[in-house]
Amino acid sequence: MVRLTMDLIAKNANHKNRSEEDFGQYLQKITHLNLSDKNIDSIGDLSFCKNLRVLYLYDNQINQIQNLDFASNITHLYLQNNRISSIENLSSLKRLEKLYLGGNYITVVEGLDKVGELRELHIENQHLPLGEKLLFDPVSLNSLAKSLSVLNISNNNIDELEDLAVLENLSYLKAVDNRLKHMKDLEVVLKKWTKLRRIDLTGNPICQKPKYKDRIIVQSQTLESLDGKEIQEMERRFLMNWKASRAARRKSNERMTDEHAAHEQAHEQFSDSETPYFALPSHHSDSVKERVNFLDLAHKLKVERKPLPKIRERRSQVKTQVEEESEVTTEVA
Repeated sequence: MVRLTMDLIAKNANHKNRSEEDFGQYLQKITHLNLSDKNIDSIGDLSFCKNLRVLYLYDNQINQIQNLDFASNITHLYLQNNRISSIENLSSLKRLEKLYLGGNYITVVEGLDKVGELRELHIENQHLPLGEKLLFDPVSLNSLAKSLSVLNISNNNIDELEDLAVLENLSYLKAVDNRLKHMKDLEVVLKKWTKLRRIDLTGNPICQKPKYKDRIIVQSQTLESLDGKEIQEMERRFLMNWKASRAARRKSNERMTDEHAAHEQAHEQFSDSETPYFALPSHHSDSVKERVNFLDLAHKLKVERKPLPKIRERRSQVKTQVEEESEVTTEVA
């Protein structure tokens, strides 16, 4: 394995005028140092590189971030595709703006609470234990809340974004090939990311949800690009109008439903207070069925009232008797 030292820098330096100036002075002047893919497994003493701004150490075998206390002027640090398992020893990098840690073995995003000016964090494609997802330390996230604008967390088994809602200045989120699937959870963070311009969620289950694209465009009015495709302003206006129209219809339907329910309730109360006109006095002990039958019978008797046969016969006999008595009285007279 190879250790990053001054000798290694000297061997790889492309310094044409080495004979004209001391190598130590050269080290103090360099601002960019590219030692990528050199099979480096550890970072040694680089204290002479006081003015280093950009350090390329990607595609090596480095397993620990160390010996960077001298690098107070570094703005860009490239450590992707190494064997780093922990984010540490970065407190001296007060001017660090871009940190590249993709393709390592990091399980928790931490150790960034002292890096106050970090604008970009690339931590995609971590080699995580089976079944685990990348986690975020709240202390580090709160420290990055006002500075971080670009975040790449692709392919890290992430299933929710709620912890990232504190990143109020986020303008670009790349979270492809994760496990995001709940639209409501996404809408919550989109409300808080008021400066978001680009978001890429390609390869997540959420992309298969009905009207996935429409709902995101409506929710984030600052968004300019979704999943690598530019959002047209005409498309946004159409969706916003559609949303407003739908909300108005829903409100109208709710109002009509409430009015109908109130009308039905009033009708029921009025019906309950009415007394049927055919009701008999309450002191009767007969059942309702018996009272109805009695009324029906009385009505029939009234309509079909006819003299009975015996009554007609009696009337005929009385009439005959009266006539006979009248004739006898006449004869006597």
